[in-house]
Amino acid sequence: MDSFLISLLSKTAWPAAMPKPYSPFHIVFSLTGVTAAVFLALFLTRRDSPRRQTCVLFFCGLLLAAGELYKQLFLYYIICGKQYDWWYFPFQLCSTPMYLCLLMPLISRKEPVRRAVCTFLQDFGLLGGIMALAEPSGLFHPYWSLTIHGLAWHVVLVFVGLFLARTNLPGRALRDYLHTLPLLAVFCLIATAINVATRGAADMFYISPYYPITQVVFHSIALRFGNAAGIGTYLASLCAGGLICHLLAGRFSRIFRSAV
Repeated sequence: MDSFLISLLSKTAWPAAMPKPYSPFHIVFSLTGVTAAVFLALFLTRRDSPRRQTCVLFFCGLLLAAGELYKQLFLYYIICGKQYDWWYFPFQLCSTPMYLCLLMPLISRKEPVRRAVCTFLQDFGLLGGIMALAEPSGLFHPYWSLTIHGLAWHVVLVFVGLFLARTNLPGRALRDYLHTLPLLAVFCLIATAINVATRGAADMFYISPYYPITQVVFHSIALRFGNAAGIGTYLASLCAGGLICHLLAGRFSRIFRSAV
């Protein structure tokens, strides 16, 4: 079985010089992907029903899960020599939409839970997708397949956020945004548990207690004022970014929903 997987994955191991942020490849791929996400969101929400909307989100979860399975197998067999690297465990903020979209059929009839989950997907999924495409250094690899996977993953997150902005599934009030914060806190607790359990081999949500936070700007804060300050300001910025996306989605939802 291992030899079969290695042979299969090797066929997609297309080496490439690692692309640079804001290179023509990055800009063209991002603009094309986001444009496609906008038009697909507009198309799929015309005269749509909540049941079909749930199916679209579940399909996105399946698409992300299939891509993540490929990535994990590629890393394990091709890059890491059949050694699992916890650094790539799929539990970053941008990984959570995969799990939440897969759960949609189970929570579709539980209105308060569904609303909170869809609001989280809209606010933090859109935030993660846009920020990663805007600062993509962590998405580039010396293999085309992994680089394309990373960029395409975040284009899907942008689509999910815009798609939900065109539906009645997320909440629009400030309290609906506040209802997403306990879910974010649960994800942060799980991420911290993984970081501690792996003793620094993982850096889920970039909040490992074992070394200064690696994210730009917040790394400098951590070096100067301590890791707790770096992590605290990072999480506060996440909450602020989610709130901005929530307010923009609420403000422009009528425009999105009326677009042809």
